Amino acid sequence: MNSSVLDQIHTPADIRKLEPAELSGLCDELRDFLLSSVSQTGGHLSASLGVVELTVALHYVFQTPGDKLVWDVGHQAYIHKMLTGRREGMQGIRKKAGISGFPKRDESIYDTFGTGHSSTSISAALGMALAAKLQGREQQSIAIIGDGAMTAGMAYEALNHAGDLEADILVILNDNDMSISPNVGALSKYLTRLLSGRFYSRIREGGKKLLSSSPSMQRFTKKSEEHVKGMVLPGTLFEEMGFHYFGPVDGHDVNELVTILDNLKQQSGPRLLHVVTQKGKGYAPAENDPCSYHGVSSFNLQEGLVAVSHAPGSPTYTQVFGQWLCDMAERDKKLVAITPAMREGSGLVAFSERFPERYYDVAIAEQHAITLAAGLACEGVRPVVAIYSTFLQRAYDQLVHDVAIQNLPVMFAIDRAGLVGADGATHSGNYDISYLRCIPNMIVMAPADEQECRDMLYTGYCYQGPVAVRYPRGKGIGIQPAKSMQQIEIGRAIQLMTGKKGTRIVLLMFGSLRKECEAAAAELGAALVNMRFVKPLDETMIQQLCNDYELLVTVEDNAVQGGAGSAVNEVIMQAALSSSVPAVALLNLGIPDRYIAHAEREEQLEDCGLSARQIIRQINRYDNGRYCAQPLAPIPSASHS
Repeated sequence: MNSSVLDQIHTPADIRKLEPAELSGLCDELRDFLLSSVSQTGGHLSASLGVVELTVALHYVFQTPGDKLVWDVGHQAYIHKMLTGRREGMQGIRKKAGISGFPKRDESIYDTFGTGHSSTSISAALGMALAAKLQGREQQSIAIIGDGAMTAGMAYEALNHAGDLEADILVILNDNDMSISPNVGALSKYLTRLLSGRFYSRIREGGKKLLSSSPSMQRFTKKSEEHVKGMVLPGTLFEEMGFHYFGPVDGHDVNELVTILDNLKQQSGPRLLHVVTQKGKGYAPAENDPCSYHGVSSFNLQEGLVAVSHAPGSPTYTQVFGQWLCDMAERDKKLVAITPAMREGSGLVAFSERFPERYYDVAIAEQHAITLAAGLACEGVRPVVAIYSTFLQRAYDQLVHDVAIQNLPVMFAIDRAGLVGADGATHSGNYDISYLRCIPNMIVMAPADEQECRDMLYTGYCYQGPVAVRYPRGKGIGIQPAKSMQQIEIGRAIQLMTGKKGTRIVLLMFGSLRKECEAAAAELGAALVNMRFVKPLDETMIQQLCNDYELLVTVEDNAVQGGAGSAVNEVIMQAALSSSVPAVALLNLGIPDRYIAHAEREEQLEDCGLSARQIIRQINRYDNGRYCAQPLAPIPSASHS
């Protein structure tokens, strides 16, 4: 190509000015730009590489933003962002003040629905279709959902409802788990074009009207139609749910996609198009290993991803959990591990390979994962549920009803607790302390370092009831945990720093902010206590601190509302009512009452007032010289730009 087609594209309207013959070249340029961009910034790569042609075809056929595209999860939406005026913004994707890595309604009118968790697209698109009908608007509502997201029950609930209502909705199933099968050949293309065309639709609807007076003939005709289609098309399930099924089609043939989508645009009612794509399409390393290239840091395109070896003594919390799980499984044959489709992210690869008969990946089905664990626990098995904090939110009822009420020994290894950095608000685990500590029978632990994490996992596993150990993404303070495991006394806090003589300030730390709290306490000359347990709290320690200090500062990487600090407040208020403690000043530091935008985790901590600098600043402002034994030092300057 002598001139760039991509340079002419600023909005989807520009795509629709192109001739069909130009679309393939546009796809090539988009794929090259995506590779160049994400290799420099990091982000979700392989899923977006797989939907280049599909995204172009969708914007070419449908009148976006009037027609609504709803992307599931959002991992595959980078091409969509590039075509909707944000190509230049890709250099700052997932960075502070840059564009989000997921569709976001307040970022663009083309982002019709904010996403981040899977399997929401069909429900959202159905809602939009029903709203358009109620308001008398002509509008196409299209949900683009990956095959992985179809493992969640929510997707089938939406399909069932849409089929029952006969709603005007198009669901595009992006099947990127299988290679293009023989069905995606000349015959299948011909049949799909035929079935999506007006001629077939008119015959089908006309035949239904003609035979409406003869139920027996109606049943025969429908069965015949299903049998003919079933010989070449795997759509019986969707047809039974009330959808007209089309496909499978080659998701990398942009002109074929345009033809079929244009046909489907003319139809009404629930329609499902099965599109087969290849994750990582166009970049050989990603095609060969799409899982590793799902979410990447910056890398060299020529070299591909290079394995990074972690220095001894510097494991991530996820690695600490993964090693503990294998060690514990060797000791106890009753241990089983459950994950809702997060084997790699939760550190279960080694366990799944060493103990495959005790490993259960339930797919994207968090509710099922928890009740499955409850059932196992009823029969004497010891389940460990490895789950991200933000995903555990999806199974709250099962946690309460099926595990806690029955007081079953299920251990929750909660990864990504607190702020997570570039994935932003949809993936931050900012609420688990708040939503767990109110549940009777729960034990909630928050380790301050890697060794404590290992010991807490062991303690929780030995406990005969529901337990949660919550830990953050990434590395701790640099401790290499010992091979041995020690039980921790349930509900027992420990004092880490006594502070300078005469200090009247003590920091009560919950969880992973040890480095920040130690630096702040040292600067302030304050005492520091590692609370370790959110539930049960060490009430004896808290009452003693009230007698020894005048200002208690709680610090946690959880929402302030209902968090660990609130639990401390409750204990002190109850003790004050019985006159067992003197009046003390309280300052609760944690994640403020707003959603924290994507940025580096250190930038997020600064923004939330949880960096060492900001902890000192807030205590300075609150204290105003009342509780310090000596004048406070100047506030250190910020360490980042």
